[in-house]
Amino acid sequence: MDVDTLAARIDFCQCVAVTDLARRALAEYVGTALLVAVVVGSGIAAERLSPGDVGLQLLENAAATAAALVALILAVGSVSGAHLNPVVSAVDAAFGGLPWRDVPAYAGAQVAGAMTGAVLANLMYDLDAVTWSTTARSGSHLWLAEAVATLGLLLVVFGTVRAGRLTAVPFAVGAYIGAAYFFTSSTSFANPAVTVGRMFTDTFAGIAPASVAAFVVAQVVGAVAGASLVRTLFPDVASVADEVVQPR
Repeated sequence: MDVDTLAARIDFCQCVAVTDLARRALAEYVGTALLVAVVVGSGIAAERLSPGDVGLQLLENAAATAAALVALILAVGSVSGAHLNPVVSAVDAAFGGLPWRDVPAYAGAQVAGAMTGAVLANLMYDLDAVTWSTTARSGSHLWLAEAVATLGLLLVVFGTVRAGRLTAVPFAVGAYIGAAYFFTSSTSFANPAVTVGRMFTDTFAGIAPASVAAFVVAQVVGAVAGASLVRTLFPDVASVADEVVQPR
């Protein structure tokens, strides 16, 4: 094989790899955008449909979010794995599933998608495209809740995949997040991208920009603890890391 032919094949392979990554990043962008549109939009609808009943509003918001998670993971999982969450992508990379070089593209697409989803929800309910949230969410109890929520999410994702129950993962994730809306004091954001996106709406699901950094730090702490727990419980987790959240 001459040098020119070899160079041409290398260029072709690089082009295919970039195109594949772009397709997967697009799936992460669209999936996260729709997820946040559901979180924010159902929160707005709950406020309007059930005024004065915060418990019912939270139930409506949680049910819509849990159902959307199941549907979206099933929809885009075969393209990108349906991480829809930077900590899931980072931990999957740490276990040898997603290549580290792909993590910035995944995380960037997830954050951009989250912001887009919040804007879309605002517009669908005839609000300004961006309405900065004034809902302060601060305090050690909330940060602890975010760490616990994130740890639990990683355990559910990797534990279910490790058990070989791949078809059950979307339902397990949806059920866990739906439950975590109620058992955590923070209502379980458990996702840095979603946390950033929710500061763009001054509605039921919003979080004040000043509260975002501490939430993200707590989620990262929970991710580190969750990754350590997963590796301890499932020493061979690397063998299934490329199937998280869904096989690509």
